[in-house]
Amino acid sequence: MLHLFDRRPDLLPSVVLALIGMSWGVFWLPMRLLDEIGLGGAWATLAVFATAIVLLFPVIIARRRRLAAGGTSLLVTGMITGAAFALYATALVLTEVVYTILLFYLTPVWSTLLGRIMLGEKITRRRLLALILGIAGLFVILGFDRGLPLPRNIGDWMALLSGIGRAYGSLRLYRSETASAWESTSAFFAGGLLITLVGVLIPIDVTTPSSESLVAATPWLFLLVAAYLVPSMLVLLWAASRLSPGRVGLLLMGEVVVGVISAALLTDEPFGGRELIGTILIVSAGVIEVTRRQARSTPAD
Repeated sequence: MLHLFDRRPDLLPSVVLALIGMSWGVFWLPMRLLDEIGLGGAWATLAVFATAIVLLFPVIIARRRRLAAGGTSLLVTGMITGAAFALYATALVLTEVVYTILLFYLTPVWSTLLGRIMLGEKITRRRLLALILGIAGLFVILGFDRGLPLPRNIGDWMALLSGIGRAYGSLRLYRSETASAWESTSAFFAGGLLITLVGVLIPIDVTTPSSESLVAATPWLFLLVAAYLVPSMLVLLWAASRLSPGRVGLLLMGEVVVGVISAALLTDEPFGGRELIGTILIVSAGVIEVTRRQARSTPAD
């Protein structure tokens, strides 16, 4: 097994990223729980980011020189990736789970285009096949009778913009040669906190939470952030810095499968033969991408 990882340095981050993607498929559950407690929309996302900064504060202080060395580039990357996550997390409580996930996972399209334009990546037949299977799976799940998955409300727009932001953030992470996963994670949560602070000032028919809601939500926030969110982001950003944006987008599409199934089981959102065929197509895209050897790309001149 170790020899396999030696021959394929991209294999471990690829497998890890695929597993993280699947685990993100149930992230809507704690976000909906926070919404029920009284932290609605952007307020729940703001609370998550603030809790993460509190937990990471000792790390930020200890690694402040390395964070400072990252300069503006690290901060901008953190704001972009943090904003993408903030938009996605907020969309989960403002629109249907399935629509949020589907619109977000148009990310591989943006990632592949950005990789071609900014990294000079070739769109190989294998990558093209993976893209076709993945996007076909999304449309099968969505249902051809509904047409293109165009945004219908502010939650849908947030989901779409979050996918574009995540694609560009992944590209910046991939091109970064200095920041470690700790610095990238700290910048991610700091940038996301700044963006979400602005977001809560925009009225989106979400009630300001009461002090009772904040007290009730605090244990759940610390459990979610400490046990899952911070560790998963550390691993995700470590893996994303070692893989091309197109591959990152495709590998994380496992979230679609888990998200659609979990939403169907735990809500009134449907899951039938169409959704099953779509998930098979998406899993096939991920398998093709994981088994494809990746050569490190260099930025295009």
